Amino acid sequence: DGDRTFGAFFDTPARVAFDMDSAGDGTITVSCEAPGLCLYLIDGTDAYNVVKQFLGIIGPSFLPPLWAFGYGQSRWGYKSDKEIRRVADKHRALGIPLDYLCMDIDYMDRYIDFTVNGHRFPAMTQYVEDMKTKGLHLVPIVDAGIKIEPGNPVYDEGIQKGYFCTNREGENFQAEVWPGMTHFPDFLRAEVREWFGEQYKFYTDLGLDGFWNDMNEPAIFSTEYRAKTAKPDAERGDPVQPERHIADFKDFFHRLEDGTRVSNYEVHNIYGGLMTRASGEGLDRLLDRRYLLFSRSSYIGAHRYGGIWTGDNASTWHMLRQNVYHMPSLNMCGFLFSGADTGGFGGNAGRELLLRWLAVSVFTPLMRNHSALGTRRQECYRYQNPEDFKAVISLRYRLLPYLYSEFMKAALRQDMFILPMAFGFLGDETARRIEDQLLVGESIMIAPVLEKGALGRKVYLPEPMTEVRWDGEEFRCTGADAGTREITVPLNEVVFYIRKDCLVPVAKTTAASTAELDLSDVELLGTGTAYRQYLDDGYTKDCSLERCTVLQKEP
Repeated sequence: DGDRTFGAFFDTPARVAFDMDSAGDGTITVSCEAPGLCLYLIDGTDAYNVVKQFLGIIGPSFLPPLWAFGYGQSRWGYKSDKEIRRVADKHRALGIPLDYLCMDIDYMDRYIDFTVNGHRFPAMTQYVEDMKTKGLHLVPIVDAGIKIEPGNPVYDEGIQKGYFCTNREGENFQAEVWPGMTHFPDFLRAEVREWFGEQYKFYTDLGLDGFWNDMNEPAIFSTEYRAKTAKPDAERGDPVQPERHIADFKDFFHRLEDGTRVSNYEVHNIYGGLMTRASGEGLDRLLDRRYLLFSRSSYIGAHRYGGIWTGDNASTWHMLRQNVYHMPSLNMCGFLFSGADTGGFGGNAGRELLLRWLAVSVFTPLMRNHSALGTRRQECYRYQNPEDFKAVISLRYRLLPYLYSEFMKAALRQDMFILPMAFGFLGDETARRIEDQLLVGESIMIAPVLEKGALGRKVYLPEPMTEVRWDGEEFRCTGADAGTREITVPLNEVVFYIRKDCLVPVAKTTAASTAELDLSDVELLGTGTAYRQYLDDGYTKDCSLERCTVLQKEP
C-alpha cells in the first residue's frame, strides 16, 4: 500500500531472476532456480535507514592504505618493466600525479599466477623497491585459474591435497583461460582459501602490497567437454556468449565441508567473492599493514576483504553515466572502495570523454585509468594539452584530506561514502528523482557533465550551497541559492558543491604522490564552523574513530 518502507535481500549463490513489473500491473516477481534462498526483510523509517541497518548486518568495510586513494595508471599490454617505468617517468616529468601502476597478465611467466617473467621483469624485488622510492606502487593482476603444469609448486600442491574443483566424473575439472588449460581452486572450502591466500607470499616477498583479482566469475574460454566456439570479444578476448557458459558451470563441481558435491551453477554467485576472501585473509596474515585489493567478481560480504571495480566497460558516454549510477548502488552493498575503469576499458577514449570521466573519478575511492590491448593508448600525456589532465587529477590530491577522512569515517561507522541525493534530502521529491548528482561524504555534492559536446549542465540545489570551481591553480568559491541553475564547465575545470553549514578540508598544495602529501596541513572551504577530520599514517591496521580531531574555521 506504499505505507511500509522496507528492504529485501535475496541471498542465494545460485541464479536468480527479477521481473520488475513487466506486465505493467505493479507486480515484482523474484525467482530462483535452486533451493536454499534466504530472504531478509528489513523494516525502516526511510530507505537510507534500511540501508544503514543492512550495512550494520553485513559487517565493516575493507580499509585500503592511503596510497590506494591516489591516481592509478593501468593498461593490458604493458610488456616490460622498462615500458612501465617510461609511463611513470612521463607522469613525473609533466607533473601529473601518480601513485600506482597496474601490471596486467604480461608480467607473468606464460600467464601463470604467482610467477614473474624473468626476461621482461628481471630483478623484480629491486624494481619494486626502486619504484617505491619514487612514491610509486606496483599492483599485479591475479587470475582464478591455476595452470595445469606439473613441476609448478602451486599446481603440484593443489593436486596432492585435492584443492581443485572436479568434473562430472570426479576428476579435476579442466578449462582454458589465459595460460591454457587450468584447474579452479575450490574456494568454498576453508582449507583451500587458506592455502590460496598463502600463495600471495610470492608477491609480498617481492615487496608488493597491492593486488587486483580478475577472471574470477570464473571466466572460461573452453572446457574439456566443450571447444571454444565464440569469437574473442574485441574488448578483451573473453567469449561473448554468456548463455553458452551455463553448461560450463554445470560441468564442474565443488565439495562442501560435509563432502556434498554441488555444481558451480548452483553456487556461481559466490565464487569471486570467496576468492577475494581467500586473498584478503591471506594478505592480512602476511602483512603488518593495510594493502590494496580489488576484484572483478564479488558478492555481499566480500566487501570486508577487498574492493571492487565495475568490470570490463567501454569508452562510451553511456558507460560514463553508468559509472555514476553504479557508485551509490555499490555503497549500499558495502563496497565503499569501488570505481570504474576511467576512460573505458574497451574502445578508444577521446580527449573530451577522458577528461569528463576523470572529473567523476576524482570523487570515487578507486581512481584508475585502464584500457585494453588493441585500443588507443589512454595515458593522459598522450592527448593534446596534457596540462588539462594534470589540472583535473591534481584536484584529487588537493581533496584527499577530505576524501580519505570521509571514507574512513563511513567505513568505521558502517555507513555509505557515496550516496544518492534522496538519502541526503529526505522528503525532497525533486532530489529523489535525480540520479546523475551524488553526495560524496557529509559535505560535497557533485553534478558531473555526462553528455558528449555539452558545455555544462543543469544542476538542482535542494538548499543553498557553496559552488566551488577548480581550474588547476585555485579554488573559486561563490554562494549559490537553492533551486535549479544552468552552469558552464570547461573541460579543464571541475565544479562541485559544498552543502550548507559544512566544511571541506583541502591540502594547501598538490603533490606528485600521496607520499609527498601532508593531510594535516589544510585550509577549510565552505560555510561551516567545524569539521571532524580522521587522520592516521595511511598504513596502520589500528583504525578507530578516536583518531578524529576537530578542525575549527577561523572567523
